Amino acid sequence: MTVEPLPLTGERTVPGIAAENYWFRRHEAAYLDLVRHCAGAVVLEAGCGEGYGAALIAGHAARVVALDYDELTAAHAGRAYPELAVLRGNLASLPLRDASVDVVANLQVIEHLWDQEGFLAECARVLRPGGRLLVTTPNRITFSPGRDTPLNPFHTRELAPAELASLLVDAGLRVELLAGLRHGPALRSLDERFGGSIIDAQVAVVVDGGEWPEDLLAAVASVRSEDFEITTDDPDASLDLVAVAVRE
Repeated sequence: MTVEPLPLTGERTVPGIAAENYWFRRHEAAYLDLVRHCAGAVVLEAGCGEGYGAALIAGHAARVVALDYDELTAAHAGRAYPELAVLRGNLASLPLRDASVDVVANLQVIEHLWDQEGFLAECARVLRPGGRLLVTTPNRITFSPGRDTPLNPFHTRELAPAELASLLVDAGLRVELLAGLRHGPALRSLDERFGGSIIDAQVAVVVDGGEWPEDLLAAVASVRSEDFEITTDDPDASLDLVAVAVRE
């Protein structure tokens, strides 16, 4: 069965689009790094978006429940990835019983939420003792530098490393890992090639509304998930934050 792709709105990334490949691979890199925590587990992906990440997790987990608030998005994920149990629901009130899952995955979602504290409290509620919450989110320090409001109009509140850690602790979770995603050697080489930042080069094309230069589009299409690194060294300087927190 052929499933029509979700439209690009700027709110989420989707696979299979050359001009979107940098962002897709950046998100995929975090899934590939964190999926080890999902082996044999019952997993809730809170904010599944297009569904590709939940499907990746499903290759390792015992069961994956994929939850999204948007009706069109949830319907697409259910059609595109029949191995998932897809629900539509509000992340501020998760439609699961207490202590019913081993892992909650929340990748590139918390920055979209108005009630981040309430959401994290819900994650702690549905996790079993010893269960893990996996979170990635843009690093406010580097994503919207020097701003009080996010650059991305779909983001409500971005977080710095210390702010994310504080929210997790306040929700009653123990921070097991706080790391950062950054460019590896191949992407640092592309940064140099495109005036210091391949991210800025892409943003400039989108803002100007012009045609993609062939060399830039080819470079973006060539990016692989392994071109990103995740390390605990200096998370303040990272592109995205990567956190693992445990319910005691």
